[in-house]
Amino acid sequence: MKTLLREILITLLLAIVAFFVLQTTVQTFIVNGPSMEPALEDGQRLLVNRIVYNFHEPQRGDVIIFHAPESGQDDFVKRIIAIPGDSIKINEGAVYLNRVKLNESYVKEAPDYTMPLTVLAGGEYFVLGDNRNHSNDSHNGWTVPRQNIIGKAWLSIWPQNKWGIISPHPLSEQLTPTEASYFK
Repeated sequence: MKTLLREILITLLLAIVAFFVLQTTVQTFIVNGPSMEPALEDGQRLLVNRIVYNFHEPQRGDVIIFHAPESGQDDFVKRIIAIPGDSIKINEGAVYLNRVKLNESYVKEAPDYTMPLTVLAGGEYFVLGDNRNHSNDSHNGWTVPRQNIIGKAWLSIWPQNKWGIISPHPLSEQLTPTEASYFK
């Protein structure tokens, strides 16, 4: 009887520890709206890695979940385009990062707006939705402070046909080989 009771207590303790570890490291998120189409669709459910940025800083191309700078109550999902110290400009349907035009194959349609050259301060991230013309994002004049970033979109868990790893688009994949060497 003592052995059975000990096994039940150990199992219960392990379940409690696993529950708290998962609560602090992983979060679910539901995509709201069309701003990340075609990569992510309205209603899609994601798992968010909440601890990854404790080990390294957010990178260009990462899909992140963050508290909206304007209200702080809503959480948004967008792609990081520029990191602290980068310059960004949007002109004639193209995004320029540090004066180099990005080749963004993952974008639904080219932006139909312009944005003057902006240099990001420390701790600021410039994010855009993949559905450029239907996204409330940094082209509207705000950036994401580092402390507002919740985590990195990691895994799509619903619907079943979208199940899988959320792939970032690193800068090296967005630029031609010559341009990519500029950033090394």
